[in-house]
Amino acid sequence: MIISSPSDYREAARRKLPPFLFHYIDGGAYAEQTLRRNVEDWQAIALRQRVLQDMASLSLETTLFDQTLSLPVVLGPVGLTGMYARRGEVQAAQAAASRGVPFTMSTVSVCAIEEVAPAINRPMWFQLYVLKDRGFMKSALQRAKAAGVTTLVFTVDMPTPGARYRDAHSGMSGPNAGLRRMAQAMTHPMWAFDVGLRGTPHDLGNVSAYLGKPTGLADYIGWLAANFDPSISWRDLQWIRDFWDGPMIIKGILDPEDAREAVRFGADGIVVSNHGGRQLDGVLSSARALPAIAEAVQGDLKILADSGVRNGLDVVRAIALGADAVMLGRAYIYALAAAGRGGVANLIDLIGNEMRVAMTLTGAKSVSHIGRDLLAG
Repeated sequence: MIISSPSDYREAARRKLPPFLFHYIDGGAYAEQTLRRNVEDWQAIALRQRVLQDMASLSLETTLFDQTLSLPVVLGPVGLTGMYARRGEVQAAQAAASRGVPFTMSTVSVCAIEEVAPAINRPMWFQLYVLKDRGFMKSALQRAKAAGVTTLVFTVDMPTPGARYRDAHSGMSGPNAGLRRMAQAMTHPMWAFDVGLRGTPHDLGNVSAYLGKPTGLADYIGWLAANFDPSISWRDLQWIRDFWDGPMIIKGILDPEDAREAVRFGADGIVVSNHGGRQLDGVLSSARALPAIAEAVQGDLKILADSGVRNGLDVVRAIALGADAVMLGRAYIYALAAAGRGGVANLIDLIGNEMRVAMTLTGAKSVSHIGRDLLAG
């Protein structure tokens, strides 16, 4: 199919992937109301069109944690990225590096830190959960440091897994899940050959390195479920703040008071996020939560936003509402599944082109010029 916009990649991914993988990345929690609102609420934000502003010189560059980014976009952490393309974390990281933006590696990636870091020519970010197994957390932090990771992203909105009903229907979980996944793979030969056969091993690279044995998809669900820690609090992050001497970002903030807590804690940044609508259904979309959070803490730390960001217009809208940059999740996974490293690189290019058009027609010559005055109404 012809790819002319970021949204085209979703359909391309749907065609290529076995249903259990497509619905895992595409779905949300409960009735998926927040999942839908995440997208709709960004789209509902109107911009002021300005003309005759002499936009011959325009820059998308920005600086985040002393890193120069070609545009205010970060590839966010997505579990099992290596199941969407052959050694998917490596391909996504290489695409991000080629376009001058950071790649964030998930705790539960298929490829290990030690496989991804040497494959790119710029520092990467690493995401970690607060887990019951503190030994794993310490090991992961030590390995991240050794691999040259510069920025740590702590996901705090998963003290317990969300109710994702699509997974049981698709074969990701539920009765006879293994047999259902195998049958689906057989009816999707391109994925089965490229990822299923050539993309092995299909284990959790970072977890396997710690446990000293291979871990599979069943372990992904079981190990995480056993290690989520509903007792976590800000004090549980202090030893990590003391250990980690680089930038530390708290991901999963939806309330201004939690954002203020992140400032008091000493975080360098936050991600305004509802986990892509995959945790608690019915909460605010990131687009609606962002303005109040930005008002509460802007200037005290860096603000990123994710959940529902699909294109360059959404990036401009997020920055106008107070974000310094955005994180992409589903958007780049669709592109990775459809066309690998080239697809992700092309997605970033498309987003950049859309930003240029939006900035030209709103009179914003640089990212620093994108503010509330760009919003209509």
